[in-house]
Formats: sequence, structure tokens, C-alpha cells
Amino acid sequence: MHFSQPLQLQSGASLSDYVLMYETYGTLNPDHSNAVLVCHALNASHHVAGVYAGQPKNVGWWDNMVGPGKALDTDRFFVIGVNNLGSCFGSTGPMHINPATGKPYGAAFPVVTVEDWVVAQGRLADELGITQFAAVMGGSLGGMQALAWSIMYPERLRHCVVIASTARLSAQNIAFNDVARQAILSDPDYRGGDFYEHGVVPRNGLRVARMVGHITYLSDDDMAEKFGRKLRDTAQTGAYQFGFGVDFEIESYLRYQGDKFSEYFDANTYLLITKALDYFDPARAHGGDLALALAQTRAKFFLASFSTDWRFSPACSREIVQALVSNRRQVTYAEIDAPHGHDAFLLDDARYMNMVGAYYEQVWQESTDLPALAITKTNSREGA
Repeated sequence: MHFSQPLQLQSGASLSDYVLMYETYGTLNPDHSNAVLVCHALNASHHVAGVYAGQPKNVGWWDNMVGPGKALDTDRFFVIGVNNLGSCFGSTGPMHINPATGKPYGAAFPVVTVEDWVVAQGRLADELGITQFAAVMGGSLGGMQALAWSIMYPERLRHCVVIASTARLSAQNIAFNDVARQAILSDPDYRGGDFYEHGVVPRNGLRVARMVGHITYLSDDDMAEKFGRKLRDTAQTGAYQFGFGVDFEIESYLRYQGDKFSEYFDANTYLLITKALDYFDPARAHGGDLALALAQTRAKFFLASFSTDWRFSPACSREIVQALVSNRRQVTYAEIDAPHGHDAFLLDDARYMNMVGAYYEQVWQESTDLPALAITKTNSREGA
């Protein structure tokens, strides 16, 4: 969808002309009351579920969650996935042409925040005729967007579903993000962000950035179970190579993940999105008081965390839950004992899927009991 009306960004910059890529699943009902917005995490996109014709391996990133008969049932709900501004999967971003210069934006693409994405998503909802979502849902960075929706447009969602997320990054998380960014910025092929014009890609920087990030998505228990201290070449019968090549299976796995990532992801996008992660802190405008930041929310909330997630630990979710409870909001919280670290929110843990499915059953029952909706429309074109 093309937008020609300027979008004012929190940085003070604006985008005068931009495109949002989106996908929908299921059918929007006559009163538009069954829409669910699914917000994506760092390296995902609008392709939430299903496969494209002729591309059987291109499976949506939350396909195990979204679809007919699944936890978020598209036989009931109309699900929308939106690719955020600054990304590299179709929405306007650094790879696109800057109308002011006729060249790719590159590093000149303006810094975007979680709140900027929410305003853009709200404009898309306006164009689709959706004045209120049954739910806004996301995991990790997507959960931050869902939380921001509940604060910025409290009347525009009935439920807020926040999975494996946080209201603000810890210093440790910010540090990991900066190490990853420095790997990209110090790659000679980055060329100050204008590598497109030179026909190169800062692959080494992207590889290292992904390796650093991927370590934080896994738990120590998960890595120990999958890889331990196993050597890559079993024919070595326990012998080390005594060099700086790949000896261990974990090294081989991380390099594979880094190589794969460098083939499809954009370096400038990585810088932008990790900065959006760093900047998100709704309590900052309220003297650090998260309860005060959430005081105007009206949605009902579902939060889930995972015991071995040390990137966004259960303590992060509990902080949000406590702030909501202090505002007397209705909150359902699930803390799931799972060995897979942060990545658990993407995996098929039966307890997790059953809990989300049970919550959406309640959302559905509530939706079918709704009277004719009388909603005061908030025009997101005016910002938040």
C-alpha cells in the first residue's frame, strides 16, 4: 500500500512518500471486529504464515501459530502482517530510492522507532477500514509494538498479546546490539552505508552481527544439548585441529547461521532495527514509572515468558504484569518452563501453543458476544 501523506518521525525527520508491504489471512467479518495485527521481530517480515505458490520452503515465520485451526485461527480471525518501515522485505527502507537524491537511501534513511512503526500500522488499518483490532500481538520486538499500541491507541485494540518481550532493554542487551552494529560499521565493504552503489555487501559484518545475536537467542542448556563440545569432523576421533578454523559443532552452526543471514538481510536495516530496540522505553517519559506509562491502557492483556530466555527474561514480563495489575488491568500471564531460550516463542511447545489458543478462544467468544460496535475512531494519520 502506497502512502503519499508525510509521516512525521520521532527523530524529527519525516518520510514524505512510502510503501508498506502487508499480507492478510482469513476473512474480515462484516463489522470488521475480528482483525488481529501480528507484529514482527528483528529479521522477520509481513510473511507471517503459509507458503507462496511455487516456493514450498518459504514458510511464514509464525506458521506454527497462525492458520486454520491453529492457536490464532484464521477460520475465525482476519490476521494482518505488516513489514515495518526501514526493513528490507518490501516496505520502504534503506535499499529504496531516496526521491531527494535519486539514489538508494543507504545510511541516510531516517532512524525509526517502535512508535513510528505503530503510527504507520495505524494508517494501514485506517485504509483497511479497521477502527479497532480484536488483538494486537507480537513476540520479542513485535511484543514491544503490541505494548506500544496499547499505550498510543488504547481504544483501538481489545486485547494486547505480548510474548517473550520487555518494556525496555537492559544495559546488557544494548551492549550486545552495539557489538553487532560495530561489526557491520567496521566492515570495509559497508562504505558508510552506501555499499549498494559499489556493488558490494558487508557480509563479514553481517555474519558476525548474526552470530552475536544468535547466541543471545539460545539458552546454555539448549546449546549444551544440541552441540555440547562435539567436534565437527567425527572422523577426527576426538583430535583437535589446533588452529583457528572450525573445530566444534557450535562454531559450524553459528557460521552457517551467519552466512545464511548475510545472503538475505540488509546491513542498514540491521542497524536501524537494533537501534529501534534500544530506544524503546515508554516509561522514560514518565520518570521511569512503567505503571504511569501504562495508566491510559484499556486492553486486556496476555503475556508469556520462557524460563531460559535470558535475553528477555521472565523478570521483564513480570515487570509489565505488575505495572498493569497496579492499574487494575485484566492480565493473563504464563511463565513457561522451556529449554530453548528466547527462540522458544517461535517453536512448537504444546503448553505454550495451548495457552495462546485458549486465550484466543476467549477473544473469539467475547467477539461473538459483542453488540454492534460503537467505536470512536482515532485517526492515526494525526500521530499519537
